[in-house]
Amino acid sequence: MTEITSEAQLRELIGEPLPRVTAKARPLLHEYDRQWLASSPLCLVATSSADGSCDVSPKGDPPGFTRVLDDSTIAIPDRPGNRRVDGFRNILTNPHVGLIYLIPGRADTLRINGTARLVRDEPFFDQMLVKGHRPLLALIVEIDQVFYHCAKAFLRSNLWQPASWDPHAAPSRAQIAQRLEQPTEALEDLERYYGPAYAEGLYRTG
Repeated sequence: MTEITSEAQLRELIGEPLPRVTAKARPLLHEYDRQWLASSPLCLVATSSADGSCDVSPKGDPPGFTRVLDDSTIAIPDRPGNRRVDGFRNILTNPHVGLIYLIPGRADTLRINGTARLVRDEPFFDQMLVKGHRPLLALIVEIDQVFYHCAKAFLRSNLWQPASWDPHAAPSRAQIAQRLEQPTEALEDLERYYGPAYAEGLYRTG
């Protein structure tokens, strides 16, 4: 392999970005950004620990789950999960985060880079209720950069084209769990766990 080891080598191969691309990052939310956040049901949160270990975690809720606190601050509620909290543990030692907000059917995305912290039991948690669940904590992000990302990756992948979808191309979640995570569990039990009851318990904490 011919490895690239410097930015100069990278630029020689890829070239320089257009000025409008370099200049498009902003420090404050525009009204269009607020509208995007109000319409987005899914965010990908990228973090890194102090030693450089990385994590990307999806956060999803009904559209508008991210609360805008002011022009440079947003809050993302936490919901019941597997309790690994890899990204949250990273933030405790390295607060820098990168976010990508998606709107189903849209090929462009909204990106936010900033500094994050974890908070608990704030008054605005009352506005984050979903199906009776009030978050135990939220991720507060102070915005350094906000900008829109082009559609090329989503267009190349045909992500939103139903004709390209094949949910059975890989083993089912139950099969993956039985082979790689819980080999002593019966497949039938895992299929029952990941069946309709799984979706019914999305906001249960127990």
